Amino acid sequence: MSKFSNHNFANQKALIRVDFNVPLDKTTLEITDDTRIKAAIPTIQKVLNDGGSVILMSHLGRPKEGPEDKYSLKHIVNHLSKLLGGKTVFFANDCIGEQATLTASMLKAGEVLLLENLRFYKEEEKGDEAFAQKLSKLGDVWVNDAFGTAHRAHASTAIIAKFFPKEKRFFGLLMEAEVNAAEQVLHKAQKPFTAIIGGAKVSDKILIIENLLEKATDIIIGGGMAYTFMKARGGKIGSSLCEDDRLQTAIEILEKAKAKNVSIHLPEDSVIADKFAADANTNTSPSDAIPDGWMGLDIGPKAVGIFSEVIKKSKTVLWNGPMGVFEMQKFQTGTKAIAIAVAESTQSGAFSLVGGGDSVAAVNQFGFNDKVSYVSTGGGAMLEYFEGKILPGIAAVNE
Repeated sequence: MSKFSNHNFANQKALIRVDFNVPLDKTTLEITDDTRIKAAIPTIQKVLNDGGSVILMSHLGRPKEGPEDKYSLKHIVNHLSKLLGGKTVFFANDCIGEQATLTASMLKAGEVLLLENLRFYKEEEKGDEAFAQKLSKLGDVWVNDAFGTAHRAHASTAIIAKFFPKEKRFFGLLMEAEVNAAEQVLHKAQKPFTAIIGGAKVSDKILIIENLLEKATDIIIGGGMAYTFMKARGGKIGSSLCEDDRLQTAIEILEKAKAKNVSIHLPEDSVIADKFAADANTNTSPSDAIPDGWMGLDIGPKAVGIFSEVIKKSKTVLWNGPMGVFEMQKFQTGTKAIAIAVAESTQSGAFSLVGGGDSVAAVNQFGFNDKVSYVSTGGGAMLEYFEGKILPGIAAVNE
């Protein structure tokens, strides 16, 4: 990892790629969740405390055709200023134009400049070298602190590294923490190592499951994807979610796990509903004997008990994906119970990493985010990391 903490940024302009892609209220355009901005503050503060200045670049949303007001990073300025203790945050209405260049050149020690949305230029996502070079001229050093975009070879997240010598490329504190937490699980995991994999589709999680078969002792499978496994084993799943084109894949995963002596835990029972709605009628049923017209929307009480016991005995826990439709109150019991079990396991000395948008939302919603070892800010990036892929944003700093 980089030596960010050991470097003195005095009199240097640090060009920092942050992930300020935060949700905004559609009407007021106010920030509804500032987790990602808060996560970048320690990196920004370190540079400022050293006597350096900070130029921040980020994307926001998915603008299709150039600038759009609802995707402007100007909506972030006031909130960022508050998080920095009331410090003035200068804003450039472009990221490579004359105003950006001029404001960056005049920036004094201790000052902060936020550039306009990088994705207002198609060149950003295309990884255009000329665009990356223009960005690079704004700062003396480049800091990548955007783990959420580390799996993208975009101009600001990877290509820009070419224009800074290795000693002037750094991971920020957030990026360091993310990579260290992921490495702890992937390469230094104490056993028993339990991976909890949830979510709707097997197809989204095949690669992560296959990679974890080489490392985990136990894999818990919940959420909609569990019913593809149930049907593959010959069970009746009613109208539960199922990927019929992945039944053979599910069988192969179960066979590989058996060959490698990895225990795969599927939910013995489910909370079932007669429709996908908050006001549905509910019941419990064995997960492989769900009546026609009913669907599994959460793990049942037996599954909660079995899964919780497995988690509590673990020394390393990775959690990616919910156990059910936790957004609806009737179907959140399973996910909440898993959050409690992961928190208890952590308290007993296990290292726990929670990653992936929905599982992070769940631990935040239930108030367990400070009771696990690490909560990742990168959904897709963390998923690809655990699939065993090399992330361009990490490789760019290391090369």
